[in-house]
Amino acid sequence: MAKGSYSTEQMLQWMGYFSKTMEVSPEKIKLLDICGKMKNVIPFIETHKRVIVFADEIHEDIFYEFWEAGFGEYDMWYGVGIEEAGQVKHVKIKEVINRKITGPTVIFILNENTRESYRIGMKNEMFSKGPIKYVGKEIRAVIMSLLGVDSQDTICLVDAESIAIEAAFVAGDGTIICVENDKGAKETMEDNVKQFGVHNIIIIPDLSKESMDSIPVPRLSFIVANKHLEEDIVRLIAKNPKMQFVIYTLELDILSKIKPLFEKYNIGNMEVMQITVSKTDKNSVFVNQPSPWLITGEVL
Repeated sequence: MAKGSYSTEQMLQWMGYFSKTMEVSPEKIKLLDICGKMKNVIPFIETHKRVIVFADEIHEDIFYEFWEAGFGEYDMWYGVGIEEAGQVKHVKIKEVINRKITGPTVIFILNENTRESYRIGMKNEMFSKGPIKYVGKEIRAVIMSLLGVDSQDTICLVDAESIAIEAAFVAGDGTIICVENDKGAKETMEDNVKQFGVHNIIIIPDLSKESMDSIPVPRLSFIVANKHLEEDIVRLIAKNPKMQFVIYTLELDILSKIKPLFEKYNIGNMEVMQITVSKTDKNSVFVNQPSPWLITGEVL
C-alpha cells in the first residue's frame, strides 16, 4: 500500500464509524478516495449530502478550496491518520481554512440542503467572465445529450469552454481535452477549471502533432466549426481512426461544406439537427437565441 493511502478494509472501517456516529445507513454516505490522485472533489460534494473524502498531503490546501467553493458553513468532521482512534474533530469548514493537510486525513462533510442531482444546462452566470460568448444553457443541455459522456470517457472539445466544464463533471474518472488557441479564451478556461474544482481537464493550444502526442486518445470530438474544420478533422482522425464527431455551427456556408467533408473522410451516419430556443425577456417579449446546427457522424 502506497504511503498516505487507505486500504479497502480501513475505508470500510471509517465508513462504519461515520455511519454509526451520524446514525445513518452506509448507503446514504458517498465515498471518495483522492489519495495520490487529482479528482473532482468540489462537484462531488456539491451533489451529495454526506461525503467521506480520504485525502493526503498532495491536497494540503483542500480546506481552503472547500471554503473558496462556498462550503464555509458546512459541518465537517475530520481525523488525521489511517486508523480511527477518537481524534475526530467537528468544525465548520470556515474555521479551518488555514489548516494544511500534511498526511492521510479522513474528512466527512454534511450538508442536508444539497440537492443530489447532476446540474444539466448550468446557467451562464456561473461561468467565469471573459471574451467567451457562452452558448445558452438549454442548447448546452441538448449538446450534452448528444455527447453521451460517461464517467470514464475521454473527449476532445475545440473552442467549447462551457461544454468542457459540464463534461468534466460527468467524466469524473475520465479526461476532457480542451483546445484553446486564443489567449483570452485559454485564461478564461483556466479560471473556470479553478472555480469549479475540476482536475480532469487538459488544455492544449492546438491540434498539432506535438499537442496531440501529449494527450490520451479521445472517443469523440466536439468542434465549434471555423475555417480550419477540415484540418481539425484530419488531425483528430489521425489520433483516433474511429473518431466520432459532433460539430456546432451557426454559419450556413460551413454547414453546406460538412457533408462533402464527411464523405471525403469516410464519416458516416450523418445527422443534422437545428435547435431554436425562444425565451421571454423582462418585458414578456419572446427573444430568439442563436439557432445552431449540430451535425453528428462517425468514421466507418
